[in-house]
Amino acid sequence: MPSERPSRAGLAGMGPLLISVIVVAAGLIVAMVGGALSGEVNPTATKTVAVQSISPAKVGTVFATLDTLAVKGRAPKTGYDREQFGPAWADVDRNGCDTRNDVLRRDLTGYVLKGGTHGCVVLSGTLLDPYTATTIGFVRGQTTSTKVQIDHVVALSDAWQKGAQQLSAQTRRALANDSLNLLAVDGPSNQRKSDGDAATWLPPNKAYRCPYVARQVAVKAKYRLWVTSAERDALRRILATCPSQPLPATTAFVLGDGPER
Repeated sequence: MPSERPSRAGLAGMGPLLISVIVVAAGLIVAMVGGALSGEVNPTATKTVAVQSISPAKVGTVFATLDTLAVKGRAPKTGYDREQFGPAWADVDRNGCDTRNDVLRRDLTGYVLKGGTHGCVVLSGTLLDPYTATTIGFVRGQTTSTKVQIDHVVALSDAWQKGAQQLSAQTRRALANDSLNLLAVDGPSNQRKSDGDAATWLPPNKAYRCPYVARQVAVKAKYRLWVTSAERDALRRILATCPSQPLPATTAFVLGDGPER
C-alpha cells in the first residue's frame, strides 16, 4: 500500500510558503495542548499584572497616616470649655496619681517624690525640654511650678474645632489625658503656642519638629480629628525633611509605685 505520509520530494514541491504555514500551525497546536494541560492558554500573553508602586519610605510612616486625615475648615469655637474634656488631670489609668504627676515622672529625670503620696507627687526634677533643647530645673511651688508645664500636643481648643465636638464626653476625656498627646515642656513656650496648630506654631528647636508633628498626626488619626488645608501643607513641608519619620508608639506612664522620699 502506498504510504499516507508525503514523500520528501512531495514536501519539496510544496514550496517554502506552504512549509512555513504547516510549521506555524503545528506550533499553535502545541501551544493550545500545553495550555489545556496547565489550565491557561499562553498566560504570559493574556495576563497583565498591575503592581502598585509604593515608596518604601512612606509605608507605616507619618506621611502615610497624614494622607488618611480629612481636610476641612475649622468649625466654630462656640461651646468650647476646658471642662468639655473632663476634669483637669484626672486619674484615667487608676493608678492613684493624677495625669500631671504621671507625666512629670515620665519626662523628668532625677525626680524627688513627696512622702505620704504613694509615690505620686513630684517635688522636683530636671527636664531636658524638647521644645527649646534647654535643661530646666523643676521645683514644685506656687511660683515655680509653671516653669515646666504639661502641653497638649494637639491643643484641646484645636481639637474641639476639628472634630472633638462630635466625640463623646468619655472620648474627649481620654484625649485630654492620653500620654500620646502630653509632654512636659518649657512653660513660656507652651504659653506662646496656646492653641496653635502646625500652621501657626512649631517648637523653636528645629531638631524636634519632626517628632512633634508626628505626635500631632498620630493623635488626630487616633481620635479621627481633621486638619485644615494650611495645617496639612505645613505638616507636609516639615515631613518632607524626614520622610521616614515613624508614628510614635503610645508611651506608657510610669505608674505611681516609686519609692517615697
